[in-house]
Amino acid sequence: MTSIVDSLLARLPADRVMTDPGAMVAYARDQAEWGAWGSPAAVVRARSTSEVQATVQACLEHGTPVVARGAGTGLSGAANAEAGWIVLSLERLDQVLEINTLDRLAVVQPGVVNDRLRAAAAEQGLWYPPDPGSAPWSTIGGNVATNAGGMCCVKYGVTRDYVLALEVVTGTGEIVRVGRRTAKGVVGYDLVGLMTGSEGTLGIITEVTVRLRPAREPERTVAGFFPDLLSAGRAVTAVAEAGLTPSLLELMDRTLLRAVDDWKHMGLTTEADTMLLGRVDTPGERGDAEAETMAEVFRAAGAVDAAVAEDEEEGELLFAARRLAYPAAERLGTILTEDVCVPKDQVVPMLERIQQIGVRHGTTIANAAHAGDGNLHPLLVTTPGDAEQLERAHLAFEEIIAACLELGGTISGEHGVGTLKRDGLHAELGEPVVDLHRAIKAALDPHGIMNPGKVFRP
Repeated sequence: MTSIVDSLLARLPADRVMTDPGAMVAYARDQAEWGAWGSPAAVVRARSTSEVQATVQACLEHGTPVVARGAGTGLSGAANAEAGWIVLSLERLDQVLEINTLDRLAVVQPGVVNDRLRAAAAEQGLWYPPDPGSAPWSTIGGNVATNAGGMCCVKYGVTRDYVLALEVVTGTGEIVRVGRRTAKGVVGYDLVGLMTGSEGTLGIITEVTVRLRPAREPERTVAGFFPDLLSAGRAVTAVAEAGLTPSLLELMDRTLLRAVDDWKHMGLTTEADTMLLGRVDTPGERGDAEAETMAEVFRAAGAVDAAVAEDEEEGELLFAARRLAYPAAERLGTILTEDVCVPKDQVVPMLERIQQIGVRHGTTIANAAHAGDGNLHPLLVTTPGDAEQLERAHLAFEEIIAACLELGGTISGEHGVGTLKRDGLHAELGEPVVDLHRAIKAALDPHGIMNPGKVFRP
């Protein structure tokens, strides 16, 4: 019988198909340190929608699963291959096809890096808001597949809020377009919303049309330094209670402040336990007043120091430290990243639970957060090769998920489910709702080749 590799080579130029085991390792998994993965049969580096379609058709012929891959920056195992699968890399579909200033939209291929789209929009006086921490490296296709969030989501929403239309290669090998370019449209089911966040389980995205906004005025940055994690959490709640709508509200604890400073020597404070960074983008004098009010709220909540940054450069320096939190944490050991999201009034109880869970299991937990919308990122740190420590961290991971659900939260605010949080998805949604997911997947991927086993248990 013809092998899947032979079928791919018959349909595609030879340089698109990679089979060297050593070279394929870099494509076989994402950044989820604890996610299971295996060696694929081949990696296809497609350059067009037709080549994506040809790959899917070959996989259909052989019943071979296929997993789409962007930049591999995901943190849930969603882009991980299993033994014998095909990895379909979209990194070479990397063109910004259109920036439309009249309708304020952009059309891009899935391999376009987030920051590149933002830069292209900025050249036309426009702005693409979704800004995951991986924006300098992650691709729009991956952002759409996971419904990525970011720092400004507290005011401007997540990726799904900006996706207007998609071109998709379906589980039956067809090329379809879903969505619209118009400002309004109510025809048919919301298949764009369905595809966004589906983690490659319903089809492979080959083109994305996104909504853009007008460029903003410079933001004002407010920094608060707190004696402990919970007082910073109380400040988050107090900001909402004060009626403020920050464009960003981010948290870093002492472990991450030290990790960033030890690495980059940025002169971050070593006296405070937790840093809370807020931003306001309201224009004019009203924005100045809101920034001062935020600083006052920080101080009233217990900040040992709180002030509005003197200029944009100082504000950018502080947020550069926040963006370095995850790579700095990786220098401390093997990292498992949580992504729980709770209602604003449960931020303090959730932070307290996280601290208690870390102590109970003897696990180092560093804390970063998109605090303004309740999206918390506890980072569980373990020593590489320490199996007993790893087991304790696994127990802590599961307890954090359980605590989040008890407090009315969700197990993932932006990273997705992948393989790491499948059990949590079942606990959050319940089996009747999971069965609805299975029915949708069976309808759109009847042969079960699109990234099977991800998001929910088969």
